[in-house]
Amino acid sequence: RLAPETKCPNNVKDFYEVIRYVRENADLLGVDSNRIVIGGESGGGYICLGAMVLLAQHDEGDWVKLAVPNIPMVDDYTFTDTAAMTKEEKENNPGMRKCWKLIAADFEAQKDDPLLFPGKASDELLQKFPPTIVEESEFDMFITEATRLAYRLRAAGRLLEFMVIPGGKHGSAMDPRMKCFKTAMEARRLAFQHYVHN
Repeated sequence: RLAPETKCPNNVKDFYEVIRYVRENADLLGVDSNRIVIGGESGGGYICLGAMVLLAQHDEGDWVKLAVPNIPMVDDYTFTDTAAMTKEEKENNPGMRKCWKLIAADFEAQKDDPLLFPGKASDELLQKFPPTIVEESEFDMFITEATRLAYRLRAAGRLLEFMVIPGGKHGSAMDPRMKCFKTAMEARRLAFQHYVHN
């Protein structure tokens, strides 16, 4: 289901139910249930992280071989003082504040809910996450919050790689005309080869 009609946590629950469906119907779908990979970019990275929170809450992190949240929306950093933010974070700050409020069913009541803000997951939950690669771009508007989450995942023993694509902005790695697209695709290829296919 799509936002803004579908609010958190139902958006995250949809992604979680897809993971469950693929796992339970792996033979029918021709999928190796031991090599399920999840991911998403930007808002999709947030949905991916939220589903990882649900997996951890149900002790089901082992359902997923690899999670790859890319340039993800992570937490409520955009609601903090802009003085310490990067240029890109400041420029996108008003829009991101609106975006989070559209996603939440009840923003005030959900401020500390890791299904809305996955970066607020406890250390205990992070330890139950699937093995994770966080992918970012050097000039992305979520670089600070994604970096902080990557360090927490490393401390929890769940971070495989933290890839920061040089020269990229938000969404640059989705544009084949850009040099950083080739860099990102090669990094992903190597990561999948190493962590999924070996």
